[in-house]
Amino acid sequence: MEKQPQEGTWSISEPDQHVNHLMAAFNLTLSGTSTFILLGIPGLEADHIWISIPFFIFYIISLLGNVTVLFVVGKEQTLHKPMYLLLCMLALTDIGMSTSVMPKALCIFWFNLKRITVRGCLTQMFFLHVASVMHSAVLVTMAFDRYVAICNPLRYANIVTNAQIAKLGLVGLIRAVLFILPLALLLSRLPFCANHIISHTYCEHIAVANISCGDITVNRMYGLIIGFVVIGLDLTLIALSYCLIIRAVLRISSKKAHQKAFNTCTAHICVMLTSYTPSLFSILTHRFGQGIAPQVHIILANLYFVIPPMLNPIIYGAKTKEICDKVGKYTCRM
Repeated sequence: MEKQPQEGTWSISEPDQHVNHLMAAFNLTLSGTSTFILLGIPGLEADHIWISIPFFIFYIISLLGNVTVLFVVGKEQTLHKPMYLLLCMLALTDIGMSTSVMPKALCIFWFNLKRITVRGCLTQMFFLHVASVMHSAVLVTMAFDRYVAICNPLRYANIVTNAQIAKLGLVGLIRAVLFILPLALLLSRLPFCANHIISHTYCEHIAVANISCGDITVNRMYGLIIGFVVIGLDLTLIALSYCLIIRAVLRISSKKAHQKAFNTCTAHICVMLTSYTPSLFSILTHRFGQGIAPQVHIILANLYFVIPPMLNPIIYGAKTKEICDKVGKYTCRM
């Protein structure tokens, strides 16, 4: 049944019925508006077309690189191993992160399509943050994989199996959903009054919360806690793994063995640097960098969702001989 929209209410159509039932189950009220306006990069509207060019190139490269990793590992039976399963999980989270943000951002840059529904905004925020938390969980699992490979190589095949990696991946996904779902639910309860304009290219949690006419103290605190708990806990586990790896390597007298051990960790270290450095910088500048221009905040936030997904398959493709060889084989066939 089609209801006529009134100010401050929703127009309910058939496709939205299941969403509304879910919202009602959580006693959610999305009040004040049915759409938001994403400005893109305020103050640089005249340069949106030029700004979009590098973002579009980075996004296409990231899609091609990560889809190539998924295709090669999926096609080659010899690559159906824990290490390559982890690479596939990393590729999927990279695709999820960049695709949650870039298509809408490019629509703003190219076609000035700035409107987004409240449901669409909350959905985008949920998936991009889930992908980010899951991405961090995959990096922790990779650190565990490297720890076992170097510190307990004789038992590696028994400890690190495809089933074990799949279970750890599922745990990481459940953790991401449990952490981010309250963030979306808290945001959906906020009233949105006169101001429906979001000064961003995507629905970032705090950017949306800031336009609410309600009290956002809980949203700010929970968002900050989640950021530091996820990144802090994951970095602590990764640091612990590498401390144990370094201790094990230093006990080996052979320099050749030292080199081989560190070579197995090089790609993972590079991926961590490309992932956590822009993430931490973006969080810290957004929370504490009041003197930094808003345009810088927005550009940095967008780069976080496109640069690591672009670089990760390149890093692993260059450092992993098996993937490099298989990519070369399929390229020659084409």
